[in-house]
Amino acid sequence: MPRRSLLTPAERTGLRAFPMTDDEFIRHYTFSEPDLSAIRQRRGNHNRLGFAVQLCYLRYPGFALPTDAEPPAPLLAIVGRQLRVEPDIWPQYAQRPETRRQHLAELQARQSLSPVTIADYRRFVHQLAELAQQTDRGIVLAEALVEMLRQQRIIMPALDVIERVCSEALTRGTRQVYEALTAPLSDHHRRALDGLLVIREGTKGSGLVWRRQPPGPPKPKHVLTHLERLKTVRELWLPDGSERAIHQNRLLKIAREGGQMTTQNLRDLEPARRYATLVAVILDARVTLIDEIIDLHDRFMGTLFSKAKRNHADRFQQSGRRSTTRCACTHASAAPC
Repeated sequence: MPRRSLLTPAERTGLRAFPMTDDEFIRHYTFSEPDLSAIRQRRGNHNRLGFAVQLCYLRYPGFALPTDAEPPAPLLAIVGRQLRVEPDIWPQYAQRPETRRQHLAELQARQSLSPVTIADYRRFVHQLAELAQQTDRGIVLAEALVEMLRQQRIIMPALDVIERVCSEALTRGTRQVYEALTAPLSDHHRRALDGLLVIREGTKGSGLVWRRQPPGPPKPKHVLTHLERLKTVRELWLPDGSERAIHQNRLLKIAREGGQMTTQNLRDLEPARRYATLVAVILDARVTLIDEIIDLHDRFMGTLFSKAKRNHADRFQQSGRRSTTRCACTHASAAPC
């Protein structure tokens, strides 16, 4: 089975995209005097244009000019204006592949650039794993990696390499997240969490499903049922600070994923992921239950106040009618015969 892609086609394209505005083109591709001096040392306008374009590729987005690449027209235009050559001579550049390789090697040396190495690969996986504990979005990891490459003057490798680094970092970061959530658990906690997946007697759902049931209308019996759910959640006695063990983004994401799984899906997870998911779901359920109980109470009290207000208005209205009737009778009895 092929490995699932971490990045969408649009995200992959965006990582190697050229600037979009004239201001960005000017900022990235305006040559300094030393740049121009090195460019002018090439023989022939086509080689000067090609050398300058390779310099631009390495500067931003930060990768080497691909074989048979057709540079963006705005890039050729801004380079051509500075060198006073026509961009349409581009096809003449480097008809010998060796010329391109020589230019690339010289530019790497001039710009103090280096290709990515195995040591770099491992180092970036380690560094990105920390970010992966906060988010599992592949594009966030990939953009962070590209920025690291630029800051450390390392030539951007192929997109497949970038994706592999990010995938390994995400795997490592996710394992660290699971470890942070499960390391404080005792055997008692693990048995209690497994017990949540057992079907409750007289029902068709597990204890976890029962604890995550919606509250229903604002009635006293529903408030009491929800309080019972909250009590059973608290009686799990999860270690203090579990909700702060990992970044909130990852905690909520794990809880959301766990909430969408069936009981059987959860049982089938490998232990580290199962316990971490159950902890996240219970932590999220605890907060949700408290919020829902408060909401039920507020709505129930609001209903009582509204009912009392209506009863008071009705009694006031009836009292007013009786006063009017008594007043009319009094006037009638006082009238002369």
